[in-house]
Amino acid sequence: LKVAAIGFLILMLLIPMEMIRSLVMERQSRQIEATTEISSKWGNQQRLVGPILTVPYQTYDLDKDQKRVNVTKHYAYFLPESLIVNGKLNPEVRKRGIFEVAVYTSNIELSGSFKTPQIEITEKNYEIDWKGAFLTLGISDLKGISEEIKFKWNDLSMNCEPGIKLVGIVESGITINNPLGNELKSAYNFSINLSLNGSKSIEFIPVGKETKVSLASTWNNPSFDGSFLPEKRNVTDAGFTADWKVLELNRNFPQQWTDADINFNNSEFGVSLLLPVETYQITERSMKYAILFIALTFVTFFFVEIMRKLKVHPIQYVLVGFGLCLFYLLLLSLSEQIGFGLAYLVASIGIIAMIGGYTKSIFKNNRLTLILVSI
Repeated sequence: LKVAAIGFLILMLLIPMEMIRSLVMERQSRQIEATTEISSKWGNQQRLVGPILTVPYQTYDLDKDQKRVNVTKHYAYFLPESLIVNGKLNPEVRKRGIFEVAVYTSNIELSGSFKTPQIEITEKNYEIDWKGAFLTLGISDLKGISEEIKFKWNDLSMNCEPGIKLVGIVESGITINNPLGNELKSAYNFSINLSLNGSKSIEFIPVGKETKVSLASTWNNPSFDGSFLPEKRNVTDAGFTADWKVLELNRNFPQQWTDADINFNNSEFGVSLLLPVETYQITERSMKYAILFIALTFVTFFFVEIMRKLKVHPIQYVLVGFGLCLFYLLLLSLSEQIGFGLAYLVASIGIIAMIGGYTKSIFKNNRLTLILVSI
């Protein structure tokens, strides 16, 4: 009966443990709210797509009077032959109360080339609007643009307009109108200088037939994410450098297409700026072992009770169990202020001392108390 009662008490103590777990989740959601607030003002996670060259054209039929009927507008999309990205991230940590988020300023240079666009049209009657062509550079959060964007197209400086003309390829970005001019050339070279603010991470889409990306930063705790890992990387206490190379054959979308919306989501890659310790995640993981600590302590009490023929009331088991639950509450509150490692040590010492003092009052034996405290 005593064993069954102890087992029942262990299960009942899972209720306060679940309440503490919900508190951890609530604190974690507060952290997300705080970091989202900082990011929304400074700049969210950034993703760069492009540049993408779009050429509009029309197909039509002719009636008996040679007038156009059934006019349909189409768009042909072209990606660059090469794309080279060189970037430097300058990170810092911003705080909102006790919560922290990694933000950065960045200087990014994109360069590459396009070949002369060749549109494959199966219809007999068509008209290509070369003057209506435009370039789109996808930037996920335009609030992060901190300086005027310098765009060069065959050594000509061109103006960038905010917003995108077509929805579906990218969600937000900038547009450069009429890059092809009145006469087509054999090749087009481009370069773009960006100054972007962002937070947590930066990602790139390998739109070039050959895409090369080089990043450097003073952040010493990076996480390389996405579909492609860097070919070369070097992480030291002074920061990191990383180089990626992605070919057209490595991705799942074509170099040119017509009208269709392309999903780039499975081809992104980049780097995240991790904070050294995710307090709430580690605290939640440590709570998974709570039932083991409670069961081990209760089993030790039970064997001492049998071997020494002592009487330990179930309420005393419950009080000791509540003390063990209190450890995780203390761990949560302290880790927000002094870090997880030191908080774990301080909370352990405090709870062990409390349970040890209470055990001595029950067993009235220093040796038995020392055995229980050691376990």
